[in-house]
Amino acid sequence: MIRDTVSDLPVPTEADLALRTLPRSVSAHDTHMAQVPGMNLIETGGTAPAVPLALPLTVGAWNLERCLFPEAAAQKMADCDVLLLSEMDHGMARTGQRNTTRDVAFGLGMAYAYAVEFLELGLGSPIEHEFCEDDHNARGYHGNGLMAKTALRDPFALRLWGERQWFSDDEQPRLGERIAVGATVETDEGPLLAVSTHLESACGPEHRERQVRGLIAALDAAFPRLPVLIGGDLNTGNHNEGDWRAEGLFDAAREAGFTVHGGPEDQPTTRPSLITRWPERQMKLDWFLARDMDLDQTEIRSSLDATGRPLSDHDAIVTRITGLTAPRGSGA
Repeated sequence: MIRDTVSDLPVPTEADLALRTLPRSVSAHDTHMAQVPGMNLIETGGTAPAVPLALPLTVGAWNLERCLFPEAAAQKMADCDVLLLSEMDHGMARTGQRNTTRDVAFGLGMAYAYAVEFLELGLGSPIEHEFCEDDHNARGYHGNGLMAKTALRDPFALRLWGERQWFSDDEQPRLGERIAVGATVETDEGPLLAVSTHLESACGPEHRERQVRGLIAALDAAFPRLPVLIGGDLNTGNHNEGDWRAEGLFDAAREAGFTVHGGPEDQPTTRPSLITRWPERQMKLDWFLARDMDLDQTEIRSSLDATGRPLSDHDAIVTRITGLTAPRGSGA
């Protein structure tokens, strides 16, 4: 589990970016990743006060697909007290070299934590090249963010189980693996653990189930007896004919005492966007997993801005935590 924090992730060196010369093996990948500082740190910042949030509180989870428009995204989620964000660029040419998580947090007056999922060598897909004014990435980081309208306590990041398949990509190898980033959030009913995650897309359901089981086990070991809210793009149905109901991760979560919340069952959470222009199908990918707390109904919030411009290929999911309950086995 990654625990060390900095106020600004370091710029990768030429040695950090020398991926193409490495053997395509898990051991070579992990040895190199351990030596790249930006892959083993959490960036934290923001200006939120250390004042507990009053329940009920509003939580949003949103895959922002690089985050082309940080200010518009912040405006869309201005009612949220906590945000769980994925696919956030930091120093990528396609998003103007911006630190998109920091910029969203600044626009909302929130504290934030950010961890790198992938260090990318290239500028992205051919469509993404259309958004680039530079021919290089200032950092090349792509990852997950967590933010709240209160100070975040004990931030952490955890790399999920995987097979390093993106490292073996012939066209554009990436360093990294899917990740979760989380922290303790103080409320007027006590602390809760908020976790932003992003599960693997290029795999079948068994892979994602193993990621969820590993994530829950790690959280239980590090943060016993805290109410937990996990949210994000769980990629349910990818490489499975879009059938989210066949995902074993839901049973794994329920076995561990979590409830599952994704809004109306027949409402997908993906749509065409400026980057994903012709999706083959609409899918239901985004979920909350909650334990030891009461949630109101979950809303699927359109990613279209006031002009009809899509801010992402995912709609956001938004819920309200109405109360915390006694942990399992507490006798309360």
